[in-house]
Amino acid sequence: MTVNAPGPSVGVVLATRDRAEGLATALEHLTALPERPPVMVVDNGSTDHTRAMVAERFPQVRVLAQGANRGVLARNDGVRAIGTPYVAFSDDDSWWRPGALARAATLLNGHPRLGLLAAQVRVGPAERPDPLNATSAASPVGRAEDLPGREVFGFLARGAVVRRGAFLEVGGFHPLIFFGGEETLLAYDLAAMGWGVSYCPEVVAHHHPGPSSRNDERTAVMRRNELIGCWLRRPLPLAARRTAGLLTEAGRDPVARAALGGLLAGLPAALWQRRPLPPWVEEAARRVDEQRTDGAPR
Repeated sequence: MTVNAPGPSVGVVLATRDRAEGLATALEHLTALPERPPVMVVDNGSTDHTRAMVAERFPQVRVLAQGANRGVLARNDGVRAIGTPYVAFSDDDSWWRPGALARAATLLNGHPRLGLLAAQVRVGPAERPDPLNATSAASPVGRAEDLPGREVFGFLARGAVVRRGAFLEVGGFHPLIFFGGEETLLAYDLAAMGWGVSYCPEVVAHHHPGPSSRNDERTAVMRRNELIGCWLRRPLPLAARRTAGLLTEAGRDPVARAALGGLLAGLPAALWQRRPLPPWVEEAARRVDEQRTDGAPR
């Protein structure tokens, strides 16, 4: 694909469901960007007035309507449909700093192996740095000479810009991860195909979350998804040890029990679709595991 073809080089894909008012705020920011990116809203089966609101207030925004909630797979649908060489993701509570997408396009143009650019994320009106920024800046994977920043296996989808061809080549976000923690598995798959995933703090995304929605159900889903990813890509002894640890916790912790139930339901499909990482990617993944175990960036 020719990256310097006429027209915008970066489009924005935003998946949403039943968040019309938050979505309107995000679209106000996205449609005001100086880069004038095409914006596509993938509506995940909303039952509120999301579609009517977009049609009335943002007629320049395309809507891809889904008949049901497809979770993170909605982003895959949006990437396939939007057609720009590069695609930035947003959520219905996030948007990009003016000039950020132009900078991302410059970095992607200048680094042909860069498959995904992980931006710096700033949170709320005070623009507090997301904790993942510091972890990414200290990634133990290091930096390859042909990439613009340190390589990472963790990022926030709301602060990512992907090379469309690379994203589609690896299949996008994995279908076994409906929602939560889907980013690490995508980073593994890009790295396994030779694509770079770099943290580039000069590209900035904004996240304005509402009241915290963290709850036991979400925690269980995140733990389940992390282990599904482990069974899909990591060494079997490691996956077995981590599952045994969850099994031990499940005897006394209802959140662990819920995570274990979800894992067991998805495990046959994960084993069927298992594709271990190449040795050089696995070695890098182990270094990232050590960083997380230490509890501090290094």
